[in-house]
Amino acid sequence: MELDFSNIKVVGFDADDTLWVNETYFREAEEKFADLLENYETKNKVDQELFKTEMNNLELYGYGIKGFMLSMIESAMELSNNHVPPQTLNEILNLGKEMIAKPVELLQGVEEVLQKLSRKYRLIVLTKGDLLDQERKLERSGLTKYFHHVEVLSDKKEENYKNLLDHLEINTNEFLMIGNSLKSDVIPILNIGAKAIHVPFHTTWAHEQVPMEEQTNNHLTLNTISDILKYLN
Repeated sequence: MELDFSNIKVVGFDADDTLWVNETYFREAEEKFADLLENYETKNKVDQELFKTEMNNLELYGYGIKGFMLSMIESAMELSNNHVPPQTLNEILNLGKEMIAKPVELLQGVEEVLQKLSRKYRLIVLTKGDLLDQERKLERSGLTKYFHHVEVLSDKKEENYKNLLDHLEINTNEFLMIGNSLKSDVIPILNIGAKAIHVPFHTTWAHEQVPMEEQTNNHLTLNTISDILKYLN
């Protein structure tokens, strides 16, 4: 669809799976977690229990690796009827530490896009997750120099975006959000009157998936982040 971006002055970027790889590491950790609990339940049951526990804990722990680690430990206790040995719990903790220590792998084309857009637009990062971890990843990424502002949000709902844009004195009709999640980066942005570009990542967390009947076509969907340069220059 044709969208007019001529009035855009500020471009917001999601971080995980938009600027760099993230969800892949969670899927790898889930596979290893299921292997650790193979004596107690099937992989499918382990996956279901972990997801249920994560959803129950979101309001307590928020998004990010640390909350994921705690949910894995809780799930292991539940699935084993509190019989999981200390060594297995230690291995679960190590899974989380390994995730935190992962190198930041930029998605193809990201730096070129930021270099070019930063010459004309004010760029900001709007991401969910653990504050310390997100700050660490941004520093490791080498991308900090392109952004005027970085905000780690507890959630990405309409109110979160509206409050932040008001705080930064950004007009919604001059703001464009770019991200991989319809649920977090596109739909709430459109609902507050701003524009959005969806750049899907090949792996999407079940919590971020949007039913077909709730999807919208009032945004642009691109195959790669480099395609943004065809619309913003």
